Amino acid sequence: QVQLVESGGGLVQPGGSLRLSCAASGSIFRPDVMNWYRQAPGKQRELVATIYSSGNTYYADSVKGRFTISKENAKNTMYLQMNSLKPEDTAVYYCRYKALGATAEYWGQGTQVTVSS
Repeated sequence: QVQLVESGGGLVQPGGSLRLSCAASGSIFRPDVMNWYRQAPGKQRELVATIYSSGNTYYADSVKGRFTISKENAKNTMYLQMNSLKPEDTAVYYCRYKALGATAEYWGQGTQVTVSS
């Protein structure tokens, strides 16, 4: 079992920044892949960013150049630095963990990000 706890969400004005954290505990196996997803009201959950234990990253076009995903393996913690935030970034942000080659995936409880003036 893996437990994921997100933190760092909140209310921010357009153009502002937030840093989300996702702390993982339990049976962490590598290599792995971790993601940030988000879900806005009335919309489907969408993939925001991905980071592999190799360090390779992927970003959705909507956040490319504004968001940065990173990870500290020693702390089993993943981050999402969000800059130049827009109202359309408002959503609940979730982190996800999956060991490569495994079928089980784990999700955090989500953290609310609201971008509004």
